[in-house]
Amino acid sequence: MRWREQTEKRGYHHGNLREALVAAALDLISSKGPAGFTFAEAARQAGVSAAAPYRHFRDRDTLIADVARRGFDLFAERLAGAWNEGKPSAFEALMRLCRAYLEFAGNEPAYYAAMFEAGLPLESHADCREASERAFNVLRSACDVIAAAIPQGSRPPPMMMALHVWSMSHGVASLFARGDAARRPLPMPPEQLLEAGVMIYLDGLGARRS
Repeated sequence: MRWREQTEKRGYHHGNLREALVAAALDLISSKGPAGFTFAEAARQAGVSAAAPYRHFRDRDTLIADVARRGFDLFAERLAGAWNEGKPSAFEALMRLCRAYLEFAGNEPAYYAAMFEAGLPLESHADCREASERAFNVLRSACDVIAAAIPQGSRPPPMMMALHVWSMSHGVASLFARGDAARRPLPMPPEQLLEAGVMIYLDGLGARRS
């Protein structure tokens, strides 16, 4: 008991305990995946007692949800920067946005895994759900602009376009652009594969002609 009290006291003065736990979770997700570690392991990784994390998180899922929420916030920022309000043209900006999607998956594999592979029910984690919607809405806004240039009679719903482009981006990212051992080999850069797929899709809609 005395050891636990001393460890908890050390944990309380650890610095920013919440940030230390998030950093520990990111390390563990990188090495074991989002489902491969326990709450107690995250505490040990952060150098605190098993009881210390409960000051900030209800359980392991709420810790991972906080990691995922931070990932979605960063993701939304990267996507918005790539879109850059559709400049100099909506098509070029959309290609940048898609590349930014792949770059995020490759450069931030732990965040990406927490966001998309943890199996968290988003309805139970409102902050995480709202952050994920903000990120998706960057793509939805881009598709609003592109769809608006297509003649009314053949204009697809922007939400459908956003879902299609998201599905292609996410599929290529998950299969080929990951930054870990799960990455599959590909005889071309993933960026080229995704760009070709999006171009074919937009050509089929008549978006690039418009």
